[in-house]
Amino acid sequence: MKSIEQIRSEFDAIDDEIAALYMRRLDISREVAEAKRASGTPIANPAREREILARVAKRVGPGREDGAALLFNTLFGLSKALQRDILQGESDVTRAMADAIAKTGDAFPSDAIVACQGSEGAYSQQAASRLFKFPTIFFFNTFDDVFSAVEKGMCQYGILPIENSLAGSVTAVYDQMVRHNFRIVRAARLPVGHVLLGRKGAKLGDIREVVSHTQALQQCSRFLAAHPDIRQTPSVNTAVAARTLAESGRTDLAAIASRQCAEIYGLDILSDDIADVAANYTRFICISKNLEIYPDSRKISLMMSLPHKPGSLSGILAKFSAIGVNLTKLESRPGPGRDFEFRFTFEFEAEPRNERAGRLISELSQDPEIEHFTFLGAYAEI
Repeated sequence: MKSIEQIRSEFDAIDDEIAALYMRRLDISREVAEAKRASGTPIANPAREREILARVAKRVGPGREDGAALLFNTLFGLSKALQRDILQGESDVTRAMADAIAKTGDAFPSDAIVACQGSEGAYSQQAASRLFKFPTIFFFNTFDDVFSAVEKGMCQYGILPIENSLAGSVTAVYDQMVRHNFRIVRAARLPVGHVLLGRKGAKLGDIREVVSHTQALQQCSRFLAAHPDIRQTPSVNTAVAARTLAESGRTDLAAIASRQCAEIYGLDILSDDIADVAANYTRFICISKNLEIYPDSRKISLMMSLPHKPGSLSGILAKFSAIGVNLTKLESRPGPGRDFEFRFTFEFEAEPRNERAGRLISELSQDPEIEHFTFLGAYAEI
């Protein structure tokens, strides 16, 4: 019987052969690129790929064809990426990134006109006050209004929640992302402390209805389950819910909001820290109309539509893995007005000056199989 060292030695020899053949294949891909340049032939050739896969499947035999298909599809992707790099060069996206890096100042601004959803005391307003020392805040009714205020130049920046540690992604914001032109320039994690608010003199036993944002209601599900007689009514925002309560005159109505709202709207705290988990955080993004990339940026976000066929997503994930970056967020949402098409938002840790990350972004932005590609931004998270 062979020893493990002997078997590993055989593996090493095979791996060396594979590496040599891989380099030879890339060299031929360069030749193919030049031939396609001369003839005006498209880079992608699906019929040729199917022909190769069919031949390889017969060669490896039953039970091994799936693995062989995975290997060769990866090789096809690498070959096409190299050909695009030779024939198309640097992408518009990477040029825009380089331009933004050169033009953006060294420090994030301390004062700005900022759009937030809700009203005074909203968690978005608290996030804005954390990101900016001296913000001038304008409040809007909906997330769509915040996007529009930034897109139309009414406000320099906008603050939007995208994820909560208990309730998950804020899908209403992700749904709006595909409809607006914006860039992410900063992000912040804000601790969220929900309390139950009532009008002066109200008691917990008096409450028959509670109003708050749907995310806040979800985050306090255990408390609400313990009080099944209290009807839950969604509101556009926690601070708006507190303001509605203050203006209602009702002692049987309560609101779930922040402790800050109790002081702002003259309300009593009927029950403290009612979230399901004490360590409750919401992530907020700060958006702008133009691309700004500050020196401390360590995260990058992209949005793209992938073809509706097997292996599309796994092929993209393999590209992230190959360059050794940590993918911290992957969100999928249905494409607006398109059956069976999903837009994916990828968030990963990388410096915008990272050469390998830049090559990947350039490759993805020029891939004709990706119908919609958007570079959302490179930013720091505090």
